[in-house]
This record gives sequence, structure tokens and C-alpha cells, in this order.
Amino acid sequence: MSDNRSAAAPHVVPLPRYTKADQEEILGDGDDPFGVASAGLTWLPKEEHFGIRHDDRLVAHAGLRLLPVAIGDAETEVVGVGGVAVASGMQGQGLARLVVTAALEHARTMGPQHALLFCRPPLVPLYRRLGWHPLDAEVLVEQPEDGLVTMPLRTMVTPLRDGARWPSGPVRLFSLPM
Repeated sequence: MSDNRSAAAPHVVPLPRYTKADQEEILGDGDDPFGVASAGLTWLPKEEHFGIRHDDRLVAHAGLRLLPVAIGDAETEVVGVGGVAVASGMQGQGLARLVVTAALEHARTMGPQHALLFCRPPLVPLYRRLGWHPLDAEVLVEQPEDGLVTMPLRTMVTPLRDGARWPSGPVRLFSLPM
């Protein structure tokens, strides 16, 4: 158990905005805070943000964004989840679970049947524990210079409604990834 843990249980709050300074407060100011720069992708910012503060410092974040998508021949929307971050000194305390769970509760009010995220392979076990499922289908995303490219990161989905089933078929985002 960390000495940084306060007596009050951490709780998630909606954030009115999420800036580069907020991200640096959680992850520091390194060149590749999410470890995905090698993918060479341009990302969309999230539109809705959730965070956890500890001792007046932002220590965890998850963001959401509605995304237009085609799955097989059907066009629909998903809620993209991204920007999930926990400060290094606070990891292992369940903060990722708390912030992602709160974000998904809000995502259930946004309309789509599913949420989707992209992650590095080492994070797949974490998201599996949180109820996410890896997709086996190829996922295409838009990029400014290259048009459509295959997503090099692992794509995972989770239902937002009881009984929602992810359709089979290739997946195409009609946008940059989030």
C-alpha cells in the first residue's frame, strides 16, 4: 500500500476540460506518455472527461468521444474510450478501474450499444479484467496523410446495453482514432 493513499476513498468526478497540462500532471511531460508514438497515428481529442484527484492533484483520467463506425455493412456509432491514465505513484490501487467504470456509466447515457478502445498489448489483461473483449477483425481508421490505415494497436470492445452483441465483420472508423 502506498504512503500516498489518503483516508478518503478516491472518487471520480466529471472534468469540465482536460488540457495538455492536466495530462502532464498525471503522466509527466515525456515525449510518448501513452507508449504509442511508434504507431505513427494522429488521434482525436476526447470530448467528455472523468478524473480522480488526490491531494489536489489529478492522478487518473479517462475520456470519451462518439465515433461513427461501420461494422461489416452496418453503419452505427460507438463510444470511444481513450486517454486512460493513472499517475505512476498511484498505480495498483484500482484507479483505472474506477475511472473507466465511471466513464462507461456515462457512456451508457450517450446512445451507442458498445464502447471501443485501442490499447498496447500489455494492457489487454487489465481491460479484460474490466469486462472488455479483444476484436479479431481488422480495424481501419482514417489518417490525415495516409487515408485509411489498419489500426496497429489492439482493439477492444465492451457492451453498453444488456444483450448487446458485437456484429461480425471488418470494422472501419469514419474518423481518426480517439
